[in-house]
Parts: sequence; C-alpha cells; structure tokens
Amino acid sequence: MTTGSPRGNPYDVFAEGYTAENEANLVNGYYQRPAMLALAGDVSGRRILDAGCGSGPLFAALRDRGAVMSGFDASAGMVQLARQRLGDDADLRLAELGGPLPYADDTFDDVVAALVLHYLEDWGPALAELRRVLKPGGRLIVAVEHPFAVHLMHREAGRETEYGYFDTTNWVEEWAFGDQRAPVSMWHRPLHAMSDAFTAAGFRITTISEPEPDPAAREAFPDDIAARSRFLCFLFFVLQTD
Repeated sequence: MTTGSPRGNPYDVFAEGYTAENEANLVNGYYQRPAMLALAGDVSGRRILDAGCGSGPLFAALRDRGAVMSGFDASAGMVQLARQRLGDDADLRLAELGGPLPYADDTFDDVVAALVLHYLEDWGPALAELRRVLKPGGRLIVAVEHPFAVHLMHREAGRETEYGYFDTTNWVEEWAFGDQRAPVSMWHRPLHAMSDAFTAAGFRITTISEPEPDPAAREAFPDDIAARSRFLCFLFFVLQTD
C-alpha cells in the first residue's frame, strides 16, 4: 500500500509483464475470461466493443467466436501489444473510459468491460457513454472486483477502519512484474453502489454471477483448486438497455 495517486498510466510501465502474467493465470485465464465468454454466449455476427481491452485477449477470443470487434484502452503500451496480437486491421483506439468515446450512437450490440470500472471514482460518465454507443436492447457485460473480496483483503490487513465495506474508498498498490513496477490506483464501492450506478445510467440488471473457475483449471492448477474450488474474486453483471 502506498499513498497518493499514480501519475501517467501505469500499464505503460508494465504492459509486457502484466500481459505475460495475465495470459494463463488462474484468476484471468481460467476464471475472468471464461466467465465473460460464457455470459456473452453466441456472439456470431454481433458487433462488440471491448472497453479497456488491454493487450486484447478477450477481444481475440470473441473475434474467434464470430463477433465483429472494436476495442479501446487508455494505455498506449497496451494498445500497441493488442495490435501486435490482433493485426494492423483491428479496430483499436486509444481512449479514456469516463471521457467521450470515438464511436457513434447506437453502434454496438454488446459492450464488454472486464476489470476496468474499478479504476474510476465516478462510474456515471463512463456508463453514460457506454449506454450511448449501445443499440437499443444492447448488453453491457461487466466484470468487477468482488466488493466483499476487497473488504476481506482490507480487513485481513487490519485496515477495516480506514476502508469500510459500505464506503467508496480509494487505495493505491504498487504492482510489480519482474523489474517493471508502478503504483496503481483503484476504487472500492459496495454492491448497492454498483447496482445504483447501473440503474441510474439506464441499465436493467439481468444477471449477477459468482461463477466457478473453468473446469480446465483443475488440471492446470490442481493444488489451488484442491484448496478452494470456489473463491471470492470477481463479480459479473449482464446489463441491458431498454
């Protein structure tokens, strides 16, 4: 834990290290991405925006399933890695979630936003923009850090008086990947604050999911899965526009 806010985009500092770790680890490769793909279902022919696409693993998986993909990220380093993965013809943009997005109204059938909202203090502008670019009846599929898992982390570290579950609070951690390290600022908010933000932005919550890891995790991570076949990590939502 550190104090203050990081300057610049930390993902530009550790883009390569983060990407290497993210590809096939338990919580991303065998939990978050499989859950997002399962919630998306049959995406053949659907136009999908990957909000906070990073180096493009979810973008690639959805494209492989027949989706027509676009994506953006605030990190130039991550967009560069995504372009290397996806090819020069991939529709990738450099843009900030929470600011104006470079897409027309009613463009996408779905938006996927995996582990990106927790970097924002105020979800309102970001959700308003995502709703704007969605077609009527479109879906926003979201993965966030499970708020009770974050609360447990603070409680186990003896910080529960500073970081109460029912408060919206900011903390900064230093992330390190090999010799690449930078401070990362994140925001915790309780479940009711999340649902309030979604409904205030005009979304209807159709699914809340706390899934199991992908079955393949049992072979890839036998010790981890034997110790805890289910665990609190991320929380998933499917939201729909009217």
